[in-house]
Amino acid sequence: MKTAFYIARRYLISKKSVNVINIISGISVAGVTVGTFALVVILSVFNGLDFSIKSLFSTFDPDIKITSTIKGKPFELNSINIESIKQVSGVAAVTPIIEEDAFLMYGNQKYFATLKGVPVNYNEVSRLDTSSITSGRFLLEANQAPFALVGQGVAYYLSVGLNFSDAIHVYALKKGANGRPTMDNTFSHSTIYASGIFANQQEIDSKYVLVPFSFARELFQMDNRVSAIEVELNPGISQDDIKKEIAQRVGTQFAVKTQFEQHELFYRVMQSEKWAIFFILAFILVIASFNILGSLSMLIIDKKDDIAILQSMGANQRLIRTIFLFEGWLISLAGAFFGIILGVLICWVQIRFGLLKIPNDGSFIFTAYPVQIHVSDLFAVFMLVTGIGFLAAWYPIRFISGKYLSATQ
Repeated sequence: MKTAFYIARRYLISKKSVNVINIISGISVAGVTVGTFALVVILSVFNGLDFSIKSLFSTFDPDIKITSTIKGKPFELNSINIESIKQVSGVAAVTPIIEEDAFLMYGNQKYFATLKGVPVNYNEVSRLDTSSITSGRFLLEANQAPFALVGQGVAYYLSVGLNFSDAIHVYALKKGANGRPTMDNTFSHSTIYASGIFANQQEIDSKYVLVPFSFARELFQMDNRVSAIEVELNPGISQDDIKKEIAQRVGTQFAVKTQFEQHELFYRVMQSEKWAIFFILAFILVIASFNILGSLSMLIIDKKDDIAILQSMGANQRLIRTIFLFEGWLISLAGAFFGIILGVLICWVQIRFGLLKIPNDGSFIFTAYPVQIHVSDLFAVFMLVTGIGFLAAWYPIRFISGKYLSATQ
């Protein structure tokens, strides 16, 4: 094996009698390097996007959310033993919320949004805190008067300004309205002033308005009913483990979901896109590896005299084939090594300096493309590249070298 590796290494770096073989070998290494580099960078960008979006969702969504199994249907608060949930080891806070759609008017602007009724100390029991406020302040109640925190997208469509001089008019459908539909007997109406604007993620910012729990309960005529119960966990606690224990306590009539399950479709699409890109680039890498096949084929032809000399010195077919197999592997390994090093270097530069910016008008939380390097991805890329290199090297040795090996015996 040492002899085969030594000769293969000499063949890789030595000058061939036909100069085009050196060029093709260089192109082979370059092709594998570029393919490996692209895989590392694309996977790292997807990792960065995935982490950034998950972190944005996590600041607004609870660790665990309890809802009725009938989607969108409120349930009686006393149908769940909240004290029992609070006693579960790892639970930090349990918060009933009301979440319903409403029609908003601010001046001449109109918009449909989702009002989320939360406790006035919501910033203390959730991860949505003052850092999310882009203007105004985190205030839901002052002197027994309710205030609203408006999502940045909702504020944009309603043209809610910084002075907050006008109240936001809120309309909600009355429960069990009878008679001829009019504004008075069909809609509940209330007004509320905005105290601040929060920014989290575009889908959330353009949908939600946070209001005090009591304001939402009166507006939507919820009495003792709630839309969901949010559960926050202590840091480092497994959501899946706590979910199982809570699910046993609340019964089968309630759905208990972790953060991942609250946006399961979105997360699965993200993962599907990542691995779809991975396999597309892998296919491109397969095409690029045809250079290895061509390089080895021409090298075998170029070294047929060396093959005859080695055979006369006692080398068997296995040794000679191993030499050229190592040659193909060295090309793949060189390309994989340089590609991974270059990809990691470019990703580090982007992480450190954020050179590649996202063109936006301030609608994104991050201004540069987020990048995150996972060792598992580097290992997967390395195994893929070397695997493709093995197959690319095996074919010409199996079907071409046999012709020259038999001819020189």
